[in-house]
This record gives sequence, C-alpha cells and structure tokens, in this order.
Amino acid sequence: MNRPEPGALRAGDVLTRRYLLMEQIGRGGMSVIWRGFDQSLQRMVAVKVLEADLGTDRELIRREARATARLIHPDAIEVYDYGETVTSHGRLAAYVVMRLLEGRPLADRIIEGPLPWAEAVEVAAKVATVLAAAHERGIVHRDVTAENVLLTPDGAKLLDFGIAAFVGEEDDRTGEYGTPPYVAPERLTGRTADPASDVYSLGVLLFEMLTGAPPYPERTWEEIENARRDGPPPEVRVPGLPPGIAELCRRCLAHDPTARPGAREAAGVLSEALSGSRTERRSASSRVPPLAAVAALILSAGALVWSQTSGERGDGAIALEATSRPTAAGTHSPSAPPETGSGTSRPRAGGPDAAPTGEPTAGPDTAPTGEPDTAPAAGPDAAPVEETAGEPSGEPTVLLVESVGPPRPTLNQSVRRFNTLLDQGADRGEIRPDVALDIRQVLANAVCCAQDLAPVRQKITDRHREGSLPSRLHEALNDQLKVVAVALAG
Repeated sequence: MNRPEPGALRAGDVLTRRYLLMEQIGRGGMSVIWRGFDQSLQRMVAVKVLEADLGTDRELIRREARATARLIHPDAIEVYDYGETVTSHGRLAAYVVMRLLEGRPLADRIIEGPLPWAEAVEVAAKVATVLAAAHERGIVHRDVTAENVLLTPDGAKLLDFGIAAFVGEEDDRTGEYGTPPYVAPERLTGRTADPASDVYSLGVLLFEMLTGAPPYPERTWEEIENARRDGPPPEVRVPGLPPGIAELCRRCLAHDPTARPGAREAAGVLSEALSGSRTERRSASSRVPPLAAVAALILSAGALVWSQTSGERGDGAIALEATSRPTAAGTHSPSAPPETGSGTSRPRAGGPDAAPTGEPTAGPDTAPTGEPDTAPAAGPDAAPVEETAGEPSGEPTVLLVESVGPPRPTLNQSVRRFNTLLDQGADRGEIRPDVALDIRQVLANAVCCAQDLAPVRQKITDRHREGSLPSRLHEALNDQLKVVAVALAG
C-alpha cells in the first residue's frame, strides 16, 4: 500500500484559502491531479499540483499553464488559474487549476479493440483541429498520445500540454519527455520544436485507433534509437475505410517532416471523409420506406376495421383487426364496423330477421361479426376465385400493442431524478454544494462512458461514512441508483 510522503497534500487541504482538494484522480511523473472545489466560484475543478524541488520543474508547469491559456479551443483543456503557495504542511507547491472534464481515456477504449473507422476518424478530426489551432498560435504539443485524449460526452478532448514548446525552440530534452511510440523520428536528433512532429503523432494515433496497435512495435527510447526504418510507413487496411484516410495516415507517418500534411489540412481531410460517410448513411436510410408509408400501402390495399375488443381486457391490450369477406363475385369487400345510436345496433343487410351486429346467428348465409365468412366449397363447376395482388387475404390479422402498467423511466429521466435528490439535499442544507456536485459528476462520468456504476455507489458510501451525507439521503440515492442501473442496462 502506498503511503503518502510526510508533509504531502491530503484530501481536505485547501490551497490559497480557495481550492479544496477532494481526491486524487491522476498522477504523473512530476505532479498529482486532484478533483477540487473552487470555494470562491462554487464549481468543481481539476488541480494539478507539483510538490517537488521547484527549480526546472516549476518552470515546466508554469509553461504548461501559459501555453494552455494561450490556446482557447472547445476541444482542448481550459486553464483557469496558476499559483505557487506554501501548504499547511510547510511545503512549497506550484499548481495549475483547470476545467474538470469527466470522461474516459482513449487508451482505455483502444484496449478493447480497434474503433469503427468513422468513430476513429471523428476523434482524429477533433485532435487535428486542436493541433491546428495550437500551431497557428505557435504552440507545439509534443505529447499527442491515446492517454492524453479524453472521450467525453461532448466528444474527444486533447489534454496535457505539460511538455508543450513554442515553435522554433530548441528540443534538447530528447529521451526525457514524450511517449516513445508517438515520438517523431526527427526528435531523436534534437531539432527545434516543429508542428510536423505533432502531425506524426496524430498519424500514430489514427493508425492505432483503426488497427488496435501502433504502426511500429518499438516502445522504448533504446528500441526506437536502434530501429532502422528505410521503407515506407505501413499501410492501413480496414474494411470500408475511405482510401483518402489511409493515404492521409501514410502521409502523416512519413519520415521526412516536409512530406507530412499540416494539421489544418489533415483536419479538413478527416472532416470531409466523415461528412461523406454521414451523407451516405442518410441517403441509404432514405431508401427504406418509412413506417407511415408502409401503413398507407396497407390501408390502400384493403380496408382495416379498427375495433376495440369487447369487454375490458385485464392486460390493457388494444387489438387491431383487419378482416375481409368474399362476395358472390369472388372479390373481397371489407366488413363494415357497427354503428350504434340510442342504444340500438344497426341491422345487417340480408333481411328484417337478420341478427344485429355483435349477436352471431347460425345460418347458411350468415357469419359471426368479426369472423370471415366461409368461402363456397370448391367443385368441378365452381369458378376459380382470383385475388388481386395487394388485397388482404381472408385470414384475420390481429396486432396487439401491450400496455402493462406505467412506462419504465428512461436513462435521462432516472439520472435527472438522481440529480434532483442531490439538489434537494443541498437546498435543505443536508449536504454541501461541493459534495452534491462531486457525486453528480461521478455519475455523469459512469453514464456517459457506459461504465459500471460501482464507482458511484462507492462514492455515495464514502461520503456517508465521512459524515457528508445523511442516512436518509444516502438510502434514497442508492435506491435511485438502482433505477439508473436498470435504465442503463436497457
């Protein structure tokens, strides 16, 4: 079990009398990322804290804050604040406060297998768009990896500008920073920071999403330095993948940086392929006749008699009956629905003694209402009965629409009810706003990524154990979470 270092930050500590640290949600080589609560603006945040000798490392985290703040893009992490402080344990800490994003790392998704090509292209297009915006502002990310792409309800987000550099800066830290499988070959020679190295990483990312593995097997700096890649990059072979995407991936992986496309060009190719795929799907769906058109065809082919089954059905079902009756000429005519008035039934055609509709009477020329008459027996002199194509057969068609009890809540409805319980608890002063927001976001993370709800249950239990959640609300949330689980499974 890992024990915290003496004097290290712990849950419950507050930085600069503003940022309440709640729980660790990530850890890097130099820093720890906390789920925090901004007590001034009453919102959840991510707090990246560096607790070390704040020499060169402090300059790195400051550069990250400046580079990220310089890049304003909806699909990139957003920086709110940067500061340095002496903690309550007497240690000097530098920190960056960022927008808290709930989601799932792309690396976790790739472990499950290759992504459908349209999904992979959509993620790559988002990343390429962010890189294009960064490059236009003179920023090179230098660590585009599957770990640094987060899949959120709003789409893919590019994170961690921790080793970002400005275009033209000396890249003299080769072998120390970056993730080996994604590092462009020219970075091994110590060249200046160049946007083309990010495009190479984008090509690795796209190849990995499409195939489930990076294009080259080397995973350490030593293996990459010893690799001799004289041939062309490997080809992407995925069924249905547009040729333009395979060609783009090959160009991004070119060993010569000048042969690679720019990030903006790559984003355009990816977006165009995605748009073409959506247009093709819409065109294909338009060729399928809608339900209303099918119903119209049925109505024009033969008359339908809508009747509610006699008596009250215990199961709440409504029957739709389509009946047809053969006439003497051999054609079919629909039986007419009963018309009632003043408590009497309209008599059937056939004579004054014919039985009223709904009261079947046995006889050679009558049949119970709602049942097809028996066709004349075939004989040697009988004329063949021809049925016109599209006319209903003599067999009754019964469609049942079950309506048993109240409808089951949808996933959105069940989640809204869960969040309403939290809001009501906060309004009554039973729980703090940061506790309600914390539980709400853990649930959102689980639901958006179709994960198991165990982390939400554990979070509710932990909050109850620490005294932040009263027993009544604790039970109500657990009960509602079961409803959410049913809706999620459905």
